[in-house]
Amino acid sequence: MRIGVPRALVVTMAALFSGYIIVLGLYAIDIPANPLPVMIAMILYALMSTVSLLPSGPSRMPHWMAASNVLVCILMTLLVTPQLDPAREGGLGYSTWYVAAIGTLMTITSTRRRHSYAWAGIVALVVQTVIWGGGMGGVVLLLGTGAIGSVSWVAVSHILSVAMLKASRDAARFAQAEREATDWQAAQEAHLYERQFRLGQTGTMAAPMLRIIESTGGELTDEQRQECLNLEGAIRDEIRGRSLLNDAMRREVMAARRRGVAVTLFDEGGLDDLDERARDAVLNTLAEALRTTSAQRVIARTAPAESDIAVTVVGLSPVPELAASATAAAERHGSHGYDDAGSGYDDDEDDEEVALWLEIPRATVSAPASAQ
Repeated sequence: MRIGVPRALVVTMAALFSGYIIVLGLYAIDIPANPLPVMIAMILYALMSTVSLLPSGPSRMPHWMAASNVLVCILMTLLVTPQLDPAREGGLGYSTWYVAAIGTLMTITSTRRRHSYAWAGIVALVVQTVIWGGGMGGVVLLLGTGAIGSVSWVAVSHILSVAMLKASRDAARFAQAEREATDWQAAQEAHLYERQFRLGQTGTMAAPMLRIIESTGGELTDEQRQECLNLEGAIRDEIRGRSLLNDAMRREVMAARRRGVAVTLFDEGGLDDLDERARDAVLNTLAEALRTTSAQRVIARTAPAESDIAVTVVGLSPVPELAASATAAAERHGSHGYDDAGSGYDDDEDDEEVALWLEIPRATVSAPASAQ
């Protein structure tokens, strides 16, 4: 964010004032001993004023332009002052137009944030005026020619330019702080909404079973206990596998668990960039694979966002000759197909074989699961 006066307004005012100064110089053109050097000085001043006030380009003046302005200021004094008599009877009048011209050009330079160049031009003007006037007479000329006014213009321009730049930086910091505060508030509101949504969803899913637990005093049948585990898995899916769920997936995951299949879903953000239609196509393919698989443990995980694969599905089943011992171990632990950490089936992977391997592409079409 930048705070300042509109550039068009500044350029217009500076151009009008620069033209006015040239008019004053032409009005007093009969005072110099030789008007030709004065006319050359006017042309140089008009040229550099025009270049400095061009509306195009960066707001900060290039070094070459600022250095050229200082050089023109020095040339103007060397061209005009030899043609003037500092002790002229009746004063010099508007023949010292070059002093105001230098002040204007250096003010433009300072306004365009080249303060060191502006002060260099002003110092050159002051030194040359003192030398031209001859010591103490030159100090008097500083007042008579208006050099002090030029110094004041550059000083005011420098102060205002620095103040506006600081105000712009402060405004940018405040705007950044406002954006951060807005983002923080939005994040807090999102967290609150998500928490309330999850609580409501969990309550809806668990309420029927909770009523059964209340009505039976906690004395549940084996089927009801298994259903509790299935509900626990469904609630867990909503937390760590939510982008892998739609109505078809919720239905097939619950049906698979009721058949004794341990289903684990891992959402790692790989589907976040898909639109709703594409995501439903991926999930419907995954739901069909769950419905038809014979695997006893199924793990579905989203692929990285930069991958061409949307979801990778692995289905494992116990090796036939070890299936009986695996079932006995599960019954001894009372896990009914779930481990203590809630990750699903707890058989040793060394005792399992791959029954399902499926990679669902992002641009998915209906495809049957490939079993191995």
